Amino acid sequence: MPKRDSYKQGTPCWTDLQTTDVEAAKAFYGELFGWNFDDMPTPMGAIYSLALVGSETVAAIAPQPPMVTENKIPPMWNTYIAVDNADKAVAAAGEHGGTVLMAADDIPGSGRMAFVADPSGAAVGLWQAGDRIGATLVNEPNTLTWNELVTADPAALPFYKAVANIDAVPTEMGGIDYTMLQVDGSDVGGSLAPQMAGVPNHWHTWFAVADANAVAAAAKRAGGTLRVEATAMPIGTMTTIRDPQDAVFSILQPAS
Repeated sequence: MPKRDSYKQGTPCWTDLQTTDVEAAKAFYGELFGWNFDDMPTPMGAIYSLALVGSETVAAIAPQPPMVTENKIPPMWNTYIAVDNADKAVAAAGEHGGTVLMAADDIPGSGRMAFVADPSGAAVGLWQAGDRIGATLVNEPNTLTWNELVTADPAALPFYKAVANIDAVPTEMGGIDYTMLQVDGSDVGGSLAPQMAGVPNHWHTWFAVADANAVAAAAKRAGGTLRVEATAMPIGTMTTIRDPQDAVFSILQPAS
């Protein structure tokens, strides 16, 4: 279902990039994905740039908040999970070993948002939809297609059941121990251990593309680097890219 008008609780529904150079990031991702941007002022004075594919909202790019900059956290793509009640989800996070990074708060005209870290330290947003549900187009070229919890501590998985009713289903994928994250029996994301030394526990964002090799080449021309070369897998061709400001994401050209 590429076009969306709602998300069930527990489904990743949005991604945004917090970066040190918004204009450079907009140029980079505009080159890769053909995104146009709708710059929205926020009550705090910063600009939140909504990424558009046609008229559909697919992601956003924003400056790092001062707290993030002060703690020297590198630019990163954030994952947001849909919840029915952000306040209840935050309370459950605190009760099940998580850390509240930002208490639930209203985003005027949009919804209610919070940020928490799971017991393994991976940060994730919680989104209670108001006028904005999150991404209105997914699983199409140049849009969000998958979100993965990369963690060395699978004990973090029950946290998501408590917070957003996400089920963890162990599986095997290409010789890798993998966990499917499900809502009402449908796959909404995945989880696996870090596949490289030094990778912190985090939520990882994947974008669908029509031609992974072409996007990888464009990323290199635009100043990005490939952390993983384009690789053909049964599910499609994929690669992992670091943008010029050091945010890391992956792309997938689904198998036909």
